[in-house]
Amino acid sequence: MDIVDALDARHGTICFVGAGGKKTTMATLAARLEHAVVTATVRIPIFDGWVEDVVVTETPRTAIDEASAWPLGVVPAQERPDRYRGYDPGTVADLADIDHPILVKADGARMREFKAPSDREPQLPTSASTVVPIASAHVVGEPLTDDIVHRVDEVTAITGLARGDEIRPQDVAAVLAHEQGGLKDLPANATAVPLLNMVDDAGLETSARAVAEAIHDQADVSRVVLAEMRSDDPLVAVV
Repeated sequence: MDIVDALDARHGTICFVGAGGKKTTMATLAARLEHAVVTATVRIPIFDGWVEDVVVTETPRTAIDEASAWPLGVVPAQERPDRYRGYDPGTVADLADIDHPILVKADGARMREFKAPSDREPQLPTSASTVVPIASAHVVGEPLTDDIVHRVDEVTAITGLARGDEIRPQDVAAVLAHEQGGLKDLPANATAVPLLNMVDDAGLETSARAVAEAIHDQADVSRVVLAEMRSDDPLVAVV
């Protein structure tokens, strides 16, 4: 099994939520897939460097049908020099019949490594076939602060932690496995595949495996993926 199959990303609409490597994961998959489409339902930093072409268009289907360079990015507008705007989830859902894997950034994290969603997140299209809730393995053992966690209050509401408390494996699992966390608004026909990213040494793999086991105790998911998306061979383990 490779990272594409581990994340059920070979076909369909694959949505990425959470923190700790959404864009890196999307770039890794896009490079390994044939004719991948990269898009977003929220703001997304400029990603021209890891796709062959980005088309700014209100009609993404036309851009996809006419494309000759892959992977292809499609976005509706450039908001600022450093970021694009995302499509309405309904626009992405309307692409479900296209015979290309569609990789979708579906929430934001402001460069943090762990998060829980706000009341306006995630922005998942109803067509999502796979939803990948992500957290960085690096957060285990760190204090719950704004430096590494996006939306600390939402994390405390799920875990019972207080600001400054040490983040334990069971806390990461609680957020990734929670219906108000990583599994929030999961479409009825979608498969959730939680991902622990940044597993770049043996100690972090031990922590990530503990998170994975706790996720299995709390949620009905078939597997949890451990990865280091910056590696040439990103798949560490499937638990």
